[in-house]
Amino acid sequence: MSIEQIQAALRRDKIDGWLFFDHHRRDPLAYSILDLPAHVNATRRWYYFIPANGTPRKLVHRIESGALDSLPGEKTSYASWPDQQSKLAEMLSASARIAMQYSPRCAIPYVSLVDAGTVDLVRSFGVEVVSSADLVQAFEARWTDAQYQQHLAAGKLVDQVRREAFSWIGEKLQSSVPVSEFDVQQFVRNRFTEEKLVTDHGPIVAVNQNISDPHYEPSAERNSPIRAGDLVLIDLWAKLDQPHAVYYDVTWTGFCGTIVPDRIRNVFEIVRDARKAGSDFVISKVAKREQIAGFEVDDQTRNYISKHGFGEQFFHRTGHSIGTEVHGTGANMDNLESHDERQILSRTCFSVEPGIYLPDFGIRSEVNVYVGEGFATVTGEQQQELVRI
Repeated sequence: MSIEQIQAALRRDKIDGWLFFDHHRRDPLAYSILDLPAHVNATRRWYYFIPANGTPRKLVHRIESGALDSLPGEKTSYASWPDQQSKLAEMLSASARIAMQYSPRCAIPYVSLVDAGTVDLVRSFGVEVVSSADLVQAFEARWTDAQYQQHLAAGKLVDQVRREAFSWIGEKLQSSVPVSEFDVQQFVRNRFTEEKLVTDHGPIVAVNQNISDPHYEPSAERNSPIRAGDLVLIDLWAKLDQPHAVYYDVTWTGFCGTIVPDRIRNVFEIVRDARKAGSDFVISKVAKREQIAGFEVDDQTRNYISKHGFGEQFFHRTGHSIGTEVHGTGANMDNLESHDERQILSRTCFSVEPGIYLPDFGIRSEVNVYVGEGFATVTGEQQQELVRI
């Protein structure tokens, strides 16, 4: 964390300060951005205020007076609730407009972490509360050069495991050995371990109608067999088992047979071309140094699919921010589930993953797009045709 950089951003955006607040670790963004130690146990409310100019200030309970000792600034303690409210009011007395982890109407739920009562309290002091969404993206979602290289390295390994998984399915089918979605999931997880990749859960391995549930995951108790003539989707994400590593997240689809039915091939091509419309839009805009918002990328893919008659069958956002968590804190490519007006910043990464989901099968195709300084690129392999299993 750089106090000076945060203060420069606050002055640029004409915001008087950024107020961080937590109780029982409700706001993971605060702990990440402020780089608070893991041992901090917030059983009492704490506040940390970074003004646009001047020295940061801390307000902590006497029982946990050392909670923010790792941070610079002046410290004040409270015990009673009237003491807490009066000292918070004094802390903000010179401010008219401050940022908090708040999003109007919860438009961006990833940032909407401060409870309504605390926002009410701050507003009662005559202070306007604005969303910290853009600040969070600037100071949490942007990658270092090392993280970009970690992403590329993870991508090569994940793409390799994905190729192996489809080949492994083919070997089982050719030898008439039963294979299920769960078997393939465990194959991928084992290979991740061997390659020193880590993931929080998954992968998604789904056949036929199961693909039409975008968040379907097989388990030992719930899974379907994979047979000749089946459509198979594998959505897999992982990162290097290293500090501060970031994720790589892709989805590919294959067909168990040599002749793909026209209906399946047609839907795949529409999804593939919609994906390309989204990524090409970003690459072109960034090359021209033009600003783009997350919702605009969603519009590109969604409009393409809608023009081909499948708009109602594409019922999730186009993509999500990617970071140290697979769903990161930057702009999402979304004009469906939310209207994400955040600008796509340099040194951030996100997925582009349109899909069409029908009653008997679905198709999703996913790539990762990294935006650098004056360029944008798809960071791994891009599926052009259905995998023949």
